[in-house]
Order: sequence, then C-alpha cells, then structure tokens
Amino acid sequence: MTSRRNVQNAHIGSKMRELHMALLDIVSAMNRPQRDEAMVKAAGIALDRALFPLLVGIERLGPIGVVELADRAGRDYTTVSRQVAKLEELGLVERRAGAADRRVREAVITPKGKEMTDAVDAARERMGIAIFEKWSAHDFDELVRLMRKFADELVREPGGT
Repeated sequence: MTSRRNVQNAHIGSKMRELHMALLDIVSAMNRPQRDEAMVKAAGIALDRALFPLLVGIERLGPIGVVELADRAGRDYTTVSRQVAKLEELGLVERRAGAADRRVREAVITPKGKEMTDAVDAARERMGIAIFEKWSAHDFDELVRLMRKFADELVREPGGT
C-alpha cells in the first residue's frame, strides 16, 4: 500500500501548483471591486460595495461577532466595526449581546437586510447560470461536491478558518 500512497502523493504534488494558480485566479476574480459593483447593480440595490460582502457574511454566518467577521473578511477589526455600524444605521443589521458571551457584540441580519441579500442571491443565481450554462449537470454537481469537500478539509486543517 505504501507504493500506491507514494504515487498518489506524487500526483497531488505535481498538480498542487496548478490548483494553487486556479484558486488564486478565483480569489482574485471574487475580490475585484467591479464584481461586487456588478452584483449590487444586478440585484437592483443601493449599497456601498465595501458593505456588500459584510452584509452577505452576516446573513450567512450570523449571529456573528465583529472580530470573527473581520477575520473571515481579511480586514482590520476597527474598519469592520465601523462598517457594521453603518449597516446598523441603514437598518440592515442589528448588534446585540452574544448568546454565549454577553460581552461579545454580535451582528444579525434584519428583515430589511434579508430582503437585500435575497435580491443578491437572485442576482448571483442569474450570473451563475450564465457562467455554467454550457456545463453538464454532472460536471456542475461534481464541482459543488468537490468544492464543499475541499472547503471542509481546509477548515479542519490547522491554520484553517
């Protein structure tokens, strides 16, 4: 069995740079301000593009503390705190004491914020359909399955999120 493992490790090693480059391309494309602007426009909402990913993160992960949100967004805590305060001023999120630790202020989506993220989800679906329309259902399903598997392993590994 050792030889099979060595062959598998060699195969993984030979493809790691290609995988890394693909991930860099994906992250780069996803982090472009123009992409967020296009998503906001396609959703028909009025929201500063810097606030957009935080609103979506709060909806998906909330209730969530600002420190964790900042860590996941790769941004400075103080910047994210100010941006979450802006989302609160707009009535899109509310901050409250954490359920587990009352000292932690958690952000949670409001009904108005949820309406906005629902519009974003509909726009994301339309944009995604355009990207994947030439893919077979099998290929798309495999991509989703393998991305979930990869994400789960990445989170489990030391240094993961």
